[in-house]
Amino acid sequence: MILKCIAVDDEPLALDIIEDYVSKVPFLQLVKRTENAIEALQLVQAGGIDLVFLDIQMPDLTGIQFLKIAGEKSNFILTTAYSQYALESYDLNVSDYLLKPIAFDRFYKAVEKVHKNLQRSETVPAPMPEPVPAPSVASNGNGPVQDFIFVKTEHKIQKIQLDDILYIEGLKDYISIFTRTERVITLQNMKKMEETLPKGEFIRVHKSYIISLDKIESIERSRISIASKIIPIGDTYRDEFFKLIDGRNI
Repeated sequence: MILKCIAVDDEPLALDIIEDYVSKVPFLQLVKRTENAIEALQLVQAGGIDLVFLDIQMPDLTGIQFLKIAGEKSNFILTTAYSQYALESYDLNVSDYLLKPIAFDRFYKAVEKVHKNLQRSETVPAPMPEPVPAPSVASNGNGPVQDFIFVKTEHKIQKIQLDDILYIEGLKDYISIFTRTERVITLQNMKKMEETLPKGEFIRVHKSYIISLDKIESIERSRISIASKIIPIGDTYRDEFFKLIDGRNI
């Protein structure tokens, strides 16, 4: 499956980089590169564009405005040097968010995700018409599930890959997200975080803990071991947790 792409940026050098990267990926075809956001928007609205590489800071029409107008006409990967726009773009269900300067391996990971998602959607048979269709497994009710989240820390908005999260600990006024390499502290509450994370991959096991299921090393009685951390299973969450574990044949 070949993805037809366009690159939109007001910097010619940035367009050169995207064009070079696209040429190295067999399943990508660049059909247009442009510094004119209005021209690009017309192409997207006409249909047939699978993926848009979109800068945020552009004259006439910003990337965020572009996304709001274009809606779900295509898949979008944002390319920008400004991380402060990350949270707003995440709410608009972009496929990924690449910070300049963009490394090729990070670029490839982003486009590969879009490619796999589109291939998967092509192979799934169309459902029979129903009065109220149920959300698909790959949906959180607001669009495709992302494989990353953005959280506000004291000085910045930080992107965290879901696969890097080991567990999350809730404290009085903030939560700590423990990843493979660091601890990230944010003022977001546990309920909101629980709603944000994809079900089936993360589960709340205690009023103060959410865990990543695939990071579990062992379970002994009412205690879970993850990366040398012992996490208690609360009585309120016990039945749902073990039901999910049993369903995975552990």
